[in-house]
Amino acid sequence: MGDSHRKSPTLATSFSRLFSVRATTIPERLPSAPGFWRSPVRGVRFTAVLGLVLLVGITLLFVTGLLSYAAYNPDLNPVNDKTPDKGLLGFYLFAWPTGPHWLYRMTQGIHVTLGIVLVPVLLAKLWSVVPKLFALPPARSFGHALERLSLLLLVGGALFEFVTGLLNIQLEYLFPGSFYPLHFYGAWVFFAAFLAHVGLRAPQAVRVLRQGGLSGTVRGDLLEPPAPAAPTLSRRGALAMVGAGSLVLLITSAGRSFDGPLRRLAVLTPHGGAEPGSGPNGFQINKTAASVGVTTAETGEGWWLTVSGPGGDLRFTREQLLAMDQYSAALPIACVEGWSTSDQWWRGVRLSDLAALAGYPDHPPGVLVESVQRGGPFRRAALRDNQVRDPRSLLAVQVNGEDLSPDHGYPARIIVPAAPGVLNTKWVSRLTFGEW
Repeated sequence: MGDSHRKSPTLATSFSRLFSVRATTIPERLPSAPGFWRSPVRGVRFTAVLGLVLLVGITLLFVTGLLSYAAYNPDLNPVNDKTPDKGLLGFYLFAWPTGPHWLYRMTQGIHVTLGIVLVPVLLAKLWSVVPKLFALPPARSFGHALERLSLLLLVGGALFEFVTGLLNIQLEYLFPGSFYPLHFYGAWVFFAAFLAHVGLRAPQAVRVLRQGGLSGTVRGDLLEPPAPAAPTLSRRGALAMVGAGSLVLLITSAGRSFDGPLRRLAVLTPHGGAEPGSGPNGFQINKTAASVGVTTAETGEGWWLTVSGPGGDLRFTREQLLAMDQYSAALPIACVEGWSTSDQWWRGVRLSDLAALAGYPDHPPGVLVESVQRGGPFRRAALRDNQVRDPRSLLAVQVNGEDLSPDHGYPARIIVPAAPGVLNTKWVSRLTFGEW
């Protein structure tokens, strides 16, 4: 009768027994042993401070990253869409505006600069919780197993996003495949794990910080070592070191995205430091004409621009473009890598005037822009109708009072307010207005 009343083990109990490991059986030299990690700096309060900084910073990174993707207008035309299988992940896309003219420069500058600045914080946070990654048993319950899985996705996703982002900033494309889909899909996986982790840990972090101070112990603190080593640095000192590291990265990287004295100090990133050359064309470029195979034979005297629309194909030499009404606009160049120029004075023919010649005198539509450049992901790019209509949108033939240099797009290039640099096509050969 006694046997008939015995309770069957629950799933959680069975799961716990399956993965149970006696701590006393683990040699102290292994990272899974409680005594292996001895730094007195570790603790839930130290980790909570870093976690709250990352909560704000990574959320801002994600939002500005989404804005960067929207700025490409990927739902406008397949030539702009580098993630064609995004499906519902593109639910938020909207028509990217042309004002203020520094919009993309600001959002992408924040995205890249903040990503660099958060590197010491991320590394410190991973260091602070590394004992938990080796803790045994690997799962105390089914819920704990799910938490550990989300943590694996979180750590892996964070490292993937930061590493690919930093490589892209440095123009080192060592990863397999295109940066755009890798970074885009990786961001969604990482942020999903990030939200799950925040939901699980944010209440505890807030509760710990409300207790006040970074010193002392917290009941149930699994990060604080049972036998800490002699302190060489306080927790406040450790946080100060992390902050100092972030400050150094800010000083040596922010200048490539924003004007001012910091530009000369942006020595750790491409397009930082001293201006490239002097004169009207002495400002940053991403790719030279030689690097993409554009030759003077293609852009010299035999060059012409083809403008297509309901009226058919029209051809214009550079001299004919110069004979048209010329307009000026002060606009920057801002690229996905986070670098940007200050406002440059561009001069050329308005895209809306070229649309009128193509057969759209009143309500110009979007335009497909094609370059002499034969290869590359943005040899062709589409612009929206609002971008064509903006009076500051030009087919530029001069900059800062001088003809464009070959590296800046001679004989003609696109310049559009608030658009990513890759949509400001250089060495333009054809404009097709309307249906593509």
